Amino acid sequence: MSFISPKDASGLDPFEAIAASGSEAVLAIITGVEGPSYRAVGAAMAIFTGGLSVGALSSGCIEADIELHAAQVLELGKPKSLRYGRGSPFIDIQLPCGGGLDILLIPRPDLAVLLELSRRRAARQLCAMEVDTSSGSLTLIDDGLTGQLGSIFVMQFVPNVQFLVFGKGPEACTFSALIQSVGYPNLLLSPEEETLETASASGCDVRRLRQTEFPTDLTVDQWTAIVLFFHDHDWEPPILQGALSGPAFYIGAQGSQRARDSRLLELEAMGVPPDDLARLHGPIGLIRSARDPATLSVSVLAEVLDIAMAKTSARAVSHTGI
Repeated sequence: MSFISPKDASGLDPFEAIAASGSEAVLAIITGVEGPSYRAVGAAMAIFTGGLSVGALSSGCIEADIELHAAQVLELGKPKSLRYGRGSPFIDIQLPCGGGLDILLIPRPDLAVLLELSRRRAARQLCAMEVDTSSGSLTLIDDGLTGQLGSIFVMQFVPNVQFLVFGKGPEACTFSALIQSVGYPNLLLSPEEETLETASASGCDVRRLRQTEFPTDLTVDQWTAIVLFFHDHDWEPPILQGALSGPAFYIGAQGSQRARDSRLLELEAMGVPPDDLARLHGPIGLIRSARDPATLSVSVLAEVLDIAMAKTSARAVSHTGI
């Protein structure tokens, strides 16, 4: 499960849906992919009695058929594996991408396990779930990479990137609205009431920033991105000093190369260690010299997610010992 995709195709979470409903359901999981695929290994879908489903495993090619098999699986009470696309017995169902999908259907997944999974994810705890493909039993473990291990399929749940945005003006508002629309958890902190009101109208969580410092009560973890959008750069050094003392994987501030150099000198004078200074991004964004708020926002989000992807890949390599 990649932490750079906060929503599935429907915008809802299949695991949360089953845990919250408590009703009879079938959990469908992609356990294998051959060739190109619309969704990745570990993608899931929940199918409830009565025709309601949450999530998607393709671009709409196989969902109706999965729902038919789900009804049979509920009746029999046993897991079932399906193959679609390349090498499938269902020759009348074609995948436009030309690949192949292996999908496991689990009837009545263990609600106690899914509720504990929901609790851990809400607490932003890294965890994984082992699925016995023969019995359908679910077991939570502290960590494990998504993939097949014999008769056990492992699903890793990495916390989504969360954004702490500091600043004021259209850049801060536009960036916060963008990440809110995509579905990433976020909080905008600003000393300006107009900025807070504009961001709040977009559905963003907001908080008044009353002092030039990094609030000590903020929850920051290794999946946190901190971005500053200030034209008045006097706000930046104390906030950045606090941010750089924590584990956030991305810390960046708006401004030119000249502003960045001045910022680094101030932080150095404040006693920030060189290794921490090297973590500071600026100028921010993949598109250099982006000047309008919309382009800058997309540019910065792309940079953050690019680094997040690299972080995920590096972690996978480290985990496997390659």
